[in-house]
Amino acid sequence: MEWLTAEQYRLWRDCGLRGYRAGGLPDGGFRGRWASRNALFADVMVRTGLRLAEQASLTVLEVPHGPAGQGYQRFWLTGAVAKNESARWVYLPAALARNTGQYITADRAAVIAAARARGAYDAIADPLVIEEPGAGPRAVARRPGGGAGVRLERLSPAERRRLLVRGAGGLEPAVLWLGEHGMPVSLSAWKDIFRTASARCHRAGVPIACHPHTLRHTFAVATLEQLQRGHIAELAAMSAGQRGEYQRIFGDPLDWVRRRLGHRSAGTTLRYLHVLQELEMETRLALVPDDWEPVPVPGDVR
Repeated sequence: MEWLTAEQYRLWRDCGLRGYRAGGLPDGGFRGRWASRNALFADVMVRTGLRLAEQASLTVLEVPHGPAGQGYQRFWLTGAVAKNESARWVYLPAALARNTGQYITADRAAVIAAARARGAYDAIADPLVIEEPGAGPRAVARRPGGGAGVRLERLSPAERRRLLVRGAGGLEPAVLWLGEHGMPVSLSAWKDIFRTASARCHRAGVPIACHPHTLRHTFAVATLEQLQRGHIAELAAMSAGQRGEYQRIFGDPLDWVRRRLGHRSAGTTLRYLHVLQELEMETRLALVPDDWEPVPVPGDVR
């Protein structure tokens, strides 16, 4: 199972997606127009554990964005876009919610304005339109001309690609992540972006490769490690009765990660615990000396 440390992830992101050199300075020859969007997409993925298809299907009506405090903001991932209909709460760091708001009001707004000017949204075949987006995930989408509506939370990823929202400036896609033509970025395009970023890292002397699922694994390993460490520290300072109460309230870290990943069985999530156990063993083995013989002292003839 492939995953990255925090340092490895930042190096891959900055070099591959943001166009930095291996030493950490910007590369003046980099021409990646969508560097900030791509880096934000990767940041959201590595901090939430979402699958690529799940994240690419999110809409602006579902994801928290704009000014926020500290900690996390949560949103509901509907079963219509989650693998195996594993609907669940997703916890988005407040800093990423703010960055998402900046992306929406800058890069995303620019491509929408250009697409409107071309009449791109009026040319979509068989669109679904949300006329009243204020209801959020419960907003109702209808085909032009009326008829029965469908709630946003019940729309599949394919249906969301032709889903439009009517705002003050006119129609715009509901999907959050848009490409340069103002339309949703496809899964194959995201995979190409990751491959291109990894190839750029190798050319720059950074031997780190990363695909979308690597970030999901990274989220799982890092989150479980932090929860396990905090869990053990809390239990160590408690009496037997207090431990029981604590575990009833906060549960098992492995089960919490299982729910965040949308796994049906804890057995699937257990492989991440095996990774932590292997890391612990590697750490312990690093303390064992390579050579059990004493280092000779110059001049010692014994």
